[in-house]
Amino acid sequence: MTKALYPISTEARVVVNSTVKRPKNKPNKPYPDFPLYAHATGRWAKKVKGKLHYFGSWDDPQSALQKWIEQRDDLLAGRTPRVTSDGLTIRDVCNRYLTAKRHLLDTEELTARSFQDYYTTCERTISAFGRNRVIDDLVADDFRALRVTLSKTRGPVALGNEIQRVRMVFKFAYDEGLIDKPIRYGQAFDKPSKKILRQHRQKKQAENGKRMFEAKELCTIIDAASQPLKTMILLAINGGFGQSDLSQLPKSAIDLDSGFIDYPRPKTAVERRCPLWPETIAALKAAMADRPTPKDEADNNLVFVTKYGNRWVKANSTTMRDDAVGKEFSKLLRSLGLKRAGLNFYAIRHTFQTVAENSRDFPAVKHVMGHTDDSMSSIYREGISDERLIAVTDTVHRWLFPAEDDGGPE
Repeated sequence: MTKALYPISTEARVVVNSTVKRPKNKPNKPYPDFPLYAHATGRWAKKVKGKLHYFGSWDDPQSALQKWIEQRDDLLAGRTPRVTSDGLTIRDVCNRYLTAKRHLLDTEELTARSFQDYYTTCERTISAFGRNRVIDDLVADDFRALRVTLSKTRGPVALGNEIQRVRMVFKFAYDEGLIDKPIRYGQAFDKPSKKILRQHRQKKQAENGKRMFEAKELCTIIDAASQPLKTMILLAINGGFGQSDLSQLPKSAIDLDSGFIDYPRPKTAVERRCPLWPETIAALKAAMADRPTPKDEADNNLVFVTKYGNRWVKANSTTMRDDAVGKEFSKLLRSLGLKRAGLNFYAIRHTFQTVAENSRDFPAVKHVMGHTDDSMSSIYREGISDERLIAVTDTVHRWLFPAEDDGGPE
């Protein structure tokens, strides 16, 4: 088993008897930035979170410094330093887990955004438990404390997602044979119940309204938007395209003559075919005619790039996801006085789904959206006709652009 780079040791406590002579002539620090000070008991010491800790005798400052380095992360986090062990550490399992995920990222079997989520989860896990904490030392109380910490800054949905990712890390360790038995999390490290999730969503809807736009709001937004954001908004309400979908949309997926987009959804690789409205086709022609030159030759086939020639949505393993589509859309909403909690670019996808279901052809709606269909019927279904897909998008078109004699949206 690989030995930890920074092994953890317990705090040394020396009981000084009154009959023992105390050392005299306290030494100076070996150098000005030395983090410890010479305590009158003859040991190098440091006060952390109001508590005094000792790290070794005056005559061996280097060993005292090494001990401080070994215990520093635990002490600063308010944890009791753990006993040195050659067992598998938190850092070991996180490194191995991320290495495995990195291979999937390199072969495009995993998205950069998903890898980033896993990377951040591993960082939080290491921070919570300590990099040199041995896996076998973890108990239910540790996971209970982690859940309490996570719940302070996350709603039920985000909390459930993070708990799931943490569990995936330790399941990986067991599946790979790195540990002999599954981790026992205790009952307190469960994801929020479906009841809690429903209550949370009901509360949010009561506070902010539904996460969808009204037809008049979207018309106002489309009229005010400039290219290429206008085209992106039209694609979002025409077929439920999200920001990442649009950022990676290739020209080869669009057939303006037939008026269709054939484009498997990047997130799931589920096949998707979307009929295009005349308004969307016209906007696409305008956007592609004025598209800036991509900075990276690999992006030459993309429909959309920013004015600087970059992708609209970027994510990798070391930086946070940069969503320029969402940022520009939020600016537009604020300028129109339409910004409110829960309304962002992705809410247009919610809007499409909600309105499209009025067509009552749910398999066709899923096909346009690129949703997975796990029903038994999907196993036997060999295709969905273009007429059914057109009926779905026409339902949304009539809602957004009603005929003059209709008197308004449905």
